[in-house]
Amino acid sequence: MRTSVAEYIKVLESWGLRGEVGVHAFDEFGYMAGSDAERLDDLNDAFRNPQVRAIVTTRGGAGAFRIADDVDFACVRSDPKPIIGFSDITYLHLSLLHHCQLGGIHGCLFGEKALASVKQLLMSAEPITLYRDPNTVSASVQYAGQAKGQLIGGNLQAIATSVGVRMPSMAGAILFLEYHRLGLGTVDRYLTQLIRSGALDRIAGVVLGSFECFRDFSDRGWTITDVLTDRLGQLGVPVLSGIYAGHDLSDASGRPDQTAMPLGSFATMDVTRGTLTIDPIVY
Repeated sequence: MRTSVAEYIKVLESWGLRGEVGVHAFDEFGYMAGSDAERLDDLNDAFRNPQVRAIVTTRGGAGAFRIADDVDFACVRSDPKPIIGFSDITYLHLSLLHHCQLGGIHGCLFGEKALASVKQLLMSAEPITLYRDPNTVSASVQYAGQAKGQLIGGNLQAIATSVGVRMPSMAGAILFLEYHRLGLGTVDRYLTQLIRSGALDRIAGVVLGSFECFRDFSDRGWTITDVLTDRLGQLGVPVLSGIYAGHDLSDASGRPDQTAMPLGSFATMDVTRGTLTIDPIVY
């Protein structure tokens, strides 16, 4: 962990930025980096510090759901700054959108495309465009059309288990989904929960990122394509798939990589062209 954080600091410094490490970043409490109070203190300290302009998470954030609703939201509103992270950090992204309409960056500081896209999102005001990758597992799931709206989402498990707790309004939004654990039935349950709860009643479209953990996997004749097509087809909205973002993706040399995307920003998706264009994060 200390080696990874040191590498993140070097990346930030190469961009002309300065990195500071939270007081409790290396603490341990079970499978989490410190107690809830300690992790929350680090997060709130970063939001309260006017010199901090972005918050980089060190890992996926086991236990993020435990503190996501206890952030100092008044402080966040007074000095908004994006959180960079994915996986369980989705809980924080959703909570900050719900309470403060604060967008964040779904991504990390590891991988060539990841680094380039995070740098673009942090240090420019240019929109970012992602393209369907026909070689990804989710690429064959498609429902034609175009849609525009606020991009909301991240890890499917985090989104489904946030219903009734910290789910921002999905009315008119484009929902981004990715997943990283095996189990077709689990994906089915999470999607069904989102649909039956009414959370997706008025969404404008769906964007699918990585479902690479299901490559070459089937269960009694069904694949992840069958599950996603069956569940998402009920929504009656465009579905753009094969976006290079999320878990388990790799570059040409086999190293982990992905493309970062700004959550909370206005996005335009075109299924025919296979493009997702997202406005920059501007505060």
